Amino acid sequence: MAGPWRCLHRPPLTVPSLPTLIYRRRAPVAAAFISPSLAPSLRGIQLRPSPDAARKKWRLGQVQCFIHEEERKKSLENGGFMGVNPSQELENDKLDDKDWISKIRKVVDRNFVLDGEPWAVPWTGETIVQVMLLWILSFWFVGSWIVPFVAHAAGFNKSSLTLRGQALYSLLTDLAEGLAGIAILHRCLARFYPLPPGWFIFRLKGSWHLDVGLGCLLFPLVNFLSRVNLNLVPSIPTPPMGVSSVEQSIIARDPVAMALYAMVVSICAPVWEEIVFRGFLLPSLTRYMSLWSSILVSALAFALVHFNAQRLLPLICLGVVMGIVFARSRNLLASMLLHSLWNGFVFLDLMK
Repeated sequence: MAGPWRCLHRPPLTVPSLPTLIYRRRAPVAAAFISPSLAPSLRGIQLRPSPDAARKKWRLGQVQCFIHEEERKKSLENGGFMGVNPSQELENDKLDDKDWISKIRKVVDRNFVLDGEPWAVPWTGETIVQVMLLWILSFWFVGSWIVPFVAHAAGFNKSSLTLRGQALYSLLTDLAEGLAGIAILHRCLARFYPLPPGWFIFRLKGSWHLDVGLGCLLFPLVNFLSRVNLNLVPSIPTPPMGVSSVEQSIIARDPVAMALYAMVVSICAPVWEEIVFRGFLLPSLTRYMSLWSSILVSALAFALVHFNAQRLLPLICLGVVMGIVFARSRNLLASMLLHSLWNGFVFLDLMK
């Protein structure tokens, strides 16, 4: 049967037990929804669902025979459910999203939190600039002038040395440059001695080995950025030059020369550079900026002093990783070991 009472078209309805029928003081049910054959028997009786049924959110299709047309339209506007508010559902979704964000943030904080008290920096920006400029100048002056002059005075010429002699010359030059830089750092900071706690810490104990291991997992990213940087920055044409002494040693497979070069790149360079950039520069910058900003700025300075545009991106990334490892462990041995492992990885790659 068609019509609004099609769901009530059944055999004659009897009402044997009235306890299931509950009286209410609301307006009577619209006559258009009552079958004419049932009107006499239901006259004066108000029907409403039991409390258990009222608490359930039934779909509109299951109750459309008992609601008014206007209420049905309102229910459709509310998403097809009785008593469901879309705005409330949207708020619940936003709360769920916030819960996920907070969970992710807790995981990040738990794994990447930079523990430790902030460094007490007794010197100003003037001292920071002074140390960095003098350190860069000392490396250039010692490596380009002092060592060649001393070698020439002693009757040695680098180009005439054997492969092992050239490797030893490079090692001695790097040692002289590093010691000169450490002397300048000591001289500039001498008036602030004794230094506050937390400066230039070297310790074997602790869980810093785990931080170094996690840093090594990012080596593929640094290597990828190295290839990207090579594609972005074309090589500058230079006059044809002979094969370098390092390449000659690798080609000749001279074990002594390669061991000496390995000491330069895997021991000397990490020690000098980490003392200056992570031991001095990074903590000093925390006087003027946040720790994360200090890590980024010190990594940028670390990349720039290599004076190689084709290696800028990987060096910045490597500097950030070593800065995070140092800030977590507060131990220069951690960043030195990570630096040494990266340089060793590059050196082994050249030997292929």
